[in-house]
Amino acid sequence: MKWSALEIDQNEISFRYTRSGGPGGQHSNKVNTRVELVWNISESASLSESNKKLLLSRLGPRVRIVVAQYRSQKRNKDLALERLMSVVEKNLKTDPKRIPSKPSASAKRKRIERKKKRGELKRQRNSANYLD
Repeated sequence: MKWSALEIDQNEISFRYTRSGGPGGQHSNKVNTRVELVWNISESASLSESNKKLLLSRLGPRVRIVVAQYRSQKRNKDLALERLMSVVEKNLKTDPKRIPSKPSASAKRKRIERKKKRGELKRQRNSANYLD
């Protein structure tokens, strides 16, 4: 299976099929349509060491996905593989570090001017003329 920059060997993914629960009559009582996908990240040879370390820290040593949405085993298997792809893609994305911006020279100057103006206003209120 391949997507974006990652390719996982099919031999690393194991599937188990069981009967789905819920209503459905005779068909669901005799057909194993529920799919359980298990992918062992710690033993995967498809990942680089950095990707493996990142996925292990975020997902743990194994990814387990269970699908029983459809009556068809093949559709459930395809959906399980899609979900695996989306989980791995989502957890491999890293947001860039935020670099805090610094105030511009004009912003610093304006801030000091406002402080001086406010201080001058308070000094005028404190004078003896204010109480007259």
